[in-house]
Amino acid sequence: MAAVTPMIATPIMINPTTVFFTQNRWQITTTVVCSIVTENSGTWIVTEQTPFHPVSHIWPDHPADRGDLVFQTEQYTVIDCVVGAIEIATQQLYIAADIPVKRDTDGWVFVVVHHIASAVTLCVGEEVTLVVDKAYQQSLSRGHSGGHLSSLALNKVLHTDFWRKDPSRRDELGYYDFHSYAQEKSIVSENCSTDHYRLGKTLRKRGLNSAEMVANLAEITLRMNQQLAQWLQLATPIVMRREGDALTDSRYWQCDLGDEGIIEIPCGGTHATSLAEYHALTVKFEIISEQEIVMITTATVA
Repeated sequence: MAAVTPMIATPIMINPTTVFFTQNRWQITTTVVCSIVTENSGTWIVTEQTPFHPVSHIWPDHPADRGDLVFQTEQYTVIDCVVGAIEIATQQLYIAADIPVKRDTDGWVFVVVHHIASAVTLCVGEEVTLVVDKAYQQSLSRGHSGGHLSSLALNKVLHTDFWRKDPSRRDELGYYDFHSYAQEKSIVSENCSTDHYRLGKTLRKRGLNSAEMVANLAEITLRMNQQLAQWLQLATPIVMRREGDALTDSRYWQCDLGDEGIIEIPCGGTHATSLAEYHALTVKFEIISEQEIVMITTATVA
């Protein structure tokens, strides 16, 4: 979508969207529309506040929330929710891949944009209600938190037996960070997280015995699932520490893993609220080639 200047009936201050998707709040009864654009593809609506999590244009691992926008007596399905940026001087709205600037660029604000399939008779300054599909968001949240836990378990299992050198990068638990070195793509889905890893020449130079790792994936899987089961038994809370409520403010995933301590990972997604939400977390691996493997983490709900 190219940049479009919205029709503004009532002047309004444009600020970064205030978001509530990390606070167990699935409905905003009254929020003001601050930008609206209608095209052939539908209507793009920015509000001052939202409970919707948008898909990131930079690292689109976590899907957009589902739900509805209600205006007066009409209910509209939100078919997509993305990150946008508005140039304050021109009021032009840029969507997702069309965003030409980085976060915190002077003269710009980053916002959550709700996509409606049809035209909506709505003006800037009017009020709407936003309602998120709670069950769907929670299933994505369990998948995302499960992915964090399995990546930590993977790093821990690999740490002692599969590195011949000491790489400089370590994870939040102090183990060699295979996950961040090797991850090429991640996909969060309902009660699931899928991570694609590349075992290339660079990683071998850093000291990973990749051929040995692939040959021992069955044993690695067993040890990881045992570790995940031990962590889940702790039933500790998962907390999202926020440095503010705006879309562009930093957020961090926190969890107490017992003897491992309280860990914190920068993350902008939605997450489970406790390890007690899980009956089980299990991983399995698929070998795509000698240089590519996929880890699938599946959550079973308590």
